[in-house]
Amino acid sequence: MSGSKVEAAFAAAGATGSGPLVGYLPIGYPDLATSIEAAITLTRHGVDVLELGIPYSDPVIDGPTIQAATTTALENGFRLRHAFEAVREITRASDAPALCMTYYNPVLSYGVDRFASDLAAAGGAGLITPDLVPEEAGEWVAASEAHDLDRVFLAAPTSPGARLTAATAASRGFTYVVSTMGITGARADVDGAARTLVGRLRAVTDRPLAVGIGISTGAQVAEVLSYADGAIVGSRLVTALGRGLSALADAADELAEGKRPAVRG
Repeated sequence: MSGSKVEAAFAAAGATGSGPLVGYLPIGYPDLATSIEAAITLTRHGVDVLELGIPYSDPVIDGPTIQAATTTALENGFRLRHAFEAVREITRASDAPALCMTYYNPVLSYGVDRFASDLAAAGGAGLITPDLVPEEAGEWVAASEAHDLDRVFLAAPTSPGARLTAATAASRGFTYVVSTMGITGARADVDGAARTLVGRLRAVTDRPLAVGIGISTGAQVAEVLSYADGAIVGSRLVTALGRGLSALADAADELAEGKRPAVRG
């Protein structure tokens, strides 16, 4: 076992006095080749960890920006095998850990151990599974352990204490701290509930915590990194990619400006 690629990235960023920027883009948007190039672009413009979304026809947490992008990917012929192809090409070109974000049904349909094996063979770091709760994740935990993959579970402001403990105990890489209730999307303010939730999680774990949903500016990245270990941005980057790779690079650069040495709040 080589250990968590994602935790290593968090530690490296933390050693600089800051924290990592986690950047989300869907695989296959606007097409497979461009999505691969886009992910590589992020790693060259300040993104430390990649979150690569696997398009899904019935999303639960995705807001309109990401839903529209994944719908385009599906209409353009995305298939699950393309996810492994994309991860392989991206990890050949970059040292940034590449997590896949996927709802759990595609993993079950493909075969949990087979999915883990193919993801590891492609160079993937692990999975973020927004609709899988730790209490029902035994098969995935076993497969991820067998193939040395990270697994990221979600913690929400409404989660009871027992769920927070279970999510952090089951996670490897980081725990995904949901900043506000609702779907993904850029917001003017990151909900203050995120800071409170991070405080609750600090009481049950000393492993990395990354805040996502609603972060869209470098200033918000800086705000989040003042109390959490990482900041996750999705919709802002997807919107920028819709305007082209140059716009995506500019957006990533602006977001990365928030990775100043953090003063913990």
